[in-house]
Amino acid sequence: MAPLDWAALGGYFLVMLLIGLWSHRRIGNVSDYFTGGGRMPWWLSGISHHMSGYSAAVFVAYAAIAYSYGITVYVWAFLPPAFGTAVGAWLFAPRWQRLRKRYAVASPLEYLAKRYDVPTQQALAWSGALLKVFDVAAKWASVAVLLNVFTGMSMTTGILITGIVTLLYCTVGGLWADALTDFGQFIIQGAAALAMLWVVLDRLGDGLAGLGTIWHKLPEGHGQPLVGPYTATFLGAYVVVKLFEYNGGMWNLAQRYMATDSPKAARRSAGLSALLYVIWPAVLLFPPVAAAVLLPGIADPEKVYALMAESYLPAGLVGLTLAGMFSHTMAMASSDANAVSAVVTRDIIPAVVRRARELSPATGLLVARVCTVVFISVSMIVAIEADHFGGVLGIIVGLVAAVMGPISIPMLLGLLPAFRRFGPRAALSSWALGLLGYLLVKFVLDSTDQTLVIVTPLVTSLVVYIVVGLISPEPDDTADAIVAALSPAPDEDGEPAPAAPQPAAAPGVTD
Repeated sequence: MAPLDWAALGGYFLVMLLIGLWSHRRIGNVSDYFTGGGRMPWWLSGISHHMSGYSAAVFVAYAAIAYSYGITVYVWAFLPPAFGTAVGAWLFAPRWQRLRKRYAVASPLEYLAKRYDVPTQQALAWSGALLKVFDVAAKWASVAVLLNVFTGMSMTTGILITGIVTLLYCTVGGLWADALTDFGQFIIQGAAALAMLWVVLDRLGDGLAGLGTIWHKLPEGHGQPLVGPYTATFLGAYVVVKLFEYNGGMWNLAQRYMATDSPKAARRSAGLSALLYVIWPAVLLFPPVAAAVLLPGIADPEKVYALMAESYLPAGLVGLTLAGMFSHTMAMASSDANAVSAVVTRDIIPAVVRRARELSPATGLLVARVCTVVFISVSMIVAIEADHFGGVLGIIVGLVAAVMGPISIPMLLGLLPAFRRFGPRAALSSWALGLLGYLLVKFVLDSTDQTLVIVTPLVTSLVVYIVVGLISPEPDDTADAIVAALSPAPDEDGEPAPAAPQPAAAPGVTD
């Protein structure tokens, strides 16, 4: 890279650190650290939700699919999150906000102790937190690969630089730093992506008209919405998975809704994120789709975006494009770190250490920051030692996607009135048998069908949860009160009118 590129990349890291330091002044307690104190504007929450939803895989794996197969990657990879988030804008987002507002919870799993019981909460918390270590480790490794391609920097150095910068601003500034850096990253990435789009349209020779004339130049099948292994069944599976994943199955995305100041704001936040999932991935993926015309015959399609940046962009913009690639992964990793820290601080530690249930605000905030440091540090170590894991790391990363159903189904459906009588038996059975379904398909049947591997645990968990809940309902006044309090009132304009007596304390183990 040229000196201007290094300056652009260095400036990006500096801005992220400055945002973290500024955010530090807004953090006074655990609620501020994990949910922004419920003061986050809907537009900031929506952009942060969007930016935290995908990583540098867009510029590597997804770009390779766009180059090899065309627009199908946009159809199956990004329209399902748009649809799922739009549905969640009405069904789930307002309920997450009410949960934080009415019960003062700071973790998406905190309410499960009273909605079901402590063993259910702990099963979901421990399994999800453990897997997130490997998930975030894979994100560090993917960013380090990009740094290595652009700069020649070693994998270990790349992991340490990105991890330490993220650790600093995330630990100091909490969710405010996450959201504000997400916004800054959105601006930076926007400039880089629009520059790339403009250059590609210029190379096609038709200007803006190239958006309409390129389709007859593409290889056969590249203009089809579903092609090759990406079938209607695959798309349907993705829609169901993303419906749960983007409405709280990814804990960090639930936090964005919890951070808003009203159910209406949470709904608008989800609506903005859904709109961005329709528009922005199309901007990001158009260049690698067009590369099939401009740069045919690339041996390694995963390098297509990097090769286009090096070939077409002037000095300075290459570094900005690399910063744009960093932005999504750092957004995901920092928000995951904050979410896991919330779960560990609010759900796991109080269940294991009784004295932790009565921490002072200052001590609770210190524990939260220590948990964030530990989580990011461990994930960096795993990423650095990734070669020693061999195929195991890939298996674990695949498991993270596969267990989305077992973890998210009891958590999300437990918010809805239709499932208010579904108790701990349904929740734990759904979680356990969903994981068992994954293990059987992946390791006993040794299936290589990704659709089957991902869908099996999701469908198993959903069916088991419904069947066990219907056959063996567990009526509980506290659970009824929680669900009723999260449902909208007919005249709601911000805060619901309670429909049932409410528990006096927050529905977590800390009461």
